[in-house]
Amino acid sequence: MISKEENILFAAEKLFAEKGFDGTSTREISKAANVNISMISYYFGSKEKLYEKLVEYRMNEGQFFSKDILERTDINEWEKIEKIVDEFSAKVKNNKCFYRIMQREQLHAENPQIVEFLKQTKMGFLSMYSQILKSGLEKGVFTKNPLIYLLHTTVSGTLFYASNAKEMYKEFLNDTDDEDTFDEKYYTELNKHIKYLLKDLLGYEENK
Repeated sequence: MISKEENILFAAEKLFAEKGFDGTSTREISKAANVNISMISYYFGSKEKLYEKLVEYRMNEGQFFSKDILERTDINEWEKIEKIVDEFSAKVKNNKCFYRIMQREQLHAENPQIVEFLKQTKMGFLSMYSQILKSGLEKGVFTKNPLIYLLHTTVSGTLFYASNAKEMYKEFLNDTDDEDTFDEKYYTELNKHIKYLLKDLLGYEENK
């Protein structure tokens, strides 16, 4: 069961993704969430604060995962990279609306709070990759030392571009599967592709 606050957040997320922040009214949000418009003021204070809360909510979802990955001792550094790719890809696949919002924000960010959230998230990824790469090089799991910021760009850039172009590729492939079936195949192949690139960039060899 989701809370009333989450219900409003999720309804707003879909509208923000479709119409943008300026193009979405609190009245539309209240209608989509099936709540009185006064509930938005009660829980969030304003549309801008609701927007900030949505970004904070989604960003916080990844923090526990990052901490867990770094602390694990039962898997090696390459397996940690694989789990990061799997998790990131799943988030993009399952939270399409939010990542559409974030891509728009990266191009036209005006809210300083949102800008800070985006910066902290990117810095978190860079720190995580740095720690894993350093450990992997010391243990001989990796043999190459790529630039960390470009490593992250390879993962996030490929995911976002492929996600945005999914419908075009579905048409190009002349795929007649339903949306969910194609989604599963598409993101599975996308994961494999990203991991193949990362193996080369990191100099990782299986069964070495």
